[in-house]
Amino acid sequence: MNRQELLDRLTQDVLGYVMHGHLSDDVLVESLKPEGLANRFDDYQTLIDLHFVLRDDVVAFVRELPQRLRQLETSTESRTRTARGTVRGKVNWSQTARVRSTQSPGDRSLFVCDTRTETYDTDENIVLKRLLATVYQAVENAQEYLDSEYEWVNEAWRGEEELLLELQKIMERNVHVRRIRDPEQYEPTDRMIVSSENSRQPVYREAAGLVREYRAIHRGESTAVRNLLEQTAITPDDEETLLELYVLFRFIATIEDLHGGEFTVSTIESGRQEIARLSGPKEIVLYHDTSGGDRGLSFRSVPEEKSDGELSRTEAVQRAAQRVARDYFGQQFQNHTGRPDVIVLEVVDEDAGSYEYFITEVKNSTRVDTIRSGIKETLEYLAFLRQDGEYVNGSEAGGAFFGDGSNGLLVVQDMPERETQPLSDQDGIGILQVGKLDEQLESILADIV
Repeated sequence: MNRQELLDRLTQDVLGYVMHGHLSDDVLVESLKPEGLANRFDDYQTLIDLHFVLRDDVVAFVRELPQRLRQLETSTESRTRTARGTVRGKVNWSQTARVRSTQSPGDRSLFVCDTRTETYDTDENIVLKRLLATVYQAVENAQEYLDSEYEWVNEAWRGEEELLLELQKIMERNVHVRRIRDPEQYEPTDRMIVSSENSRQPVYREAAGLVREYRAIHRGESTAVRNLLEQTAITPDDEETLLELYVLFRFIATIEDLHGGEFTVSTIESGRQEIARLSGPKEIVLYHDTSGGDRGLSFRSVPEEKSDGELSRTEAVQRAAQRVARDYFGQQFQNHTGRPDVIVLEVVDEDAGSYEYFITEVKNSTRVDTIRSGIKETLEYLAFLRQDGEYVNGSEAGGAFFGDGSNGLLVVQDMPERETQPLSDQDGIGILQVGKLDEQLESILADIV
């Protein structure tokens, strides 16, 4: 599969990817279920806010604000006040005479005055301030992601313009914005939004449109959410990570089809271990990119409890290398085989402590040497997988180091011109070309989950 084919097959779960990459408008989100997104993601509101402020029209709106705020419309309010001894505004002599005669006969120090004041509290400005407050709050909610050095952050909010700082200055110090009262919780009303939509000034029309869009997104309206994801999906720059992401999403979708339930998906960010969890009679957890250490999983290849005399030559080399590196750099290291790209963890009976594991390695290649390396890595993961320090497969003295032959999978790029062994005839681990993933993954996982 090429990059565009992978992008075309991404699911709604791409909402949760916030690692290295760039904003892509090439993503067509399959099988979108907006009504379930709020429950699907454990940080849904933050993700929605993040993607909203990444929209091109939101970024452009903030970029043009400094100039536009100097041209805000105001209105005048007329007030009639009764004062004694002072005159403020224009004296209303007819009202003054009436008040003097009815309330204070003979009091020539009493005046009724008409005053006119300029106000920023127009319907259009209330809509504008609501939008600014919404964007400002959304930026604050997503600050942990916007503080990163990822390219998609620089494309939108940082870079040379530093729009984040510009927005902060506008909200905290701009005299025009500060003169507009804070909207009530129920504002802007539909009438206010319609008034803004009919304004002659583009800033008000655009503000009204963005307020409507934001509300539609948070209501979970299908078209609004789909447009948001297709405009602001963050996709990896490198095809290796994109392929891993695609495989991860296929695992999620396939297991959901098998179980009839839905995963809770975590934000896919740097350092994150648990990505998705499906609870039920069987608890299934997916990890991506790291070793799943928060569940007691590790991939140490040299048992630390062995004495030097008990080590094999290979183990002795690894321990010596670890010791030399420790002494040279002055810090501790642990021997790991690397990191698997996808782990499916299944707890069959939590009380009995019964676990089953399925490990998948992904190689975006058709080169024989690369695939051979992937086979070796997948077998290493299976052989050295530990749960709370104990080997999961086989034992120290020997045994089924790689599970029963159905615990590992290597996904590689399509090789249409090359004849390879069918999955049913393979032994030890399965090797599957990515184009066959949809049709064969369900049968692979059926006995595992």
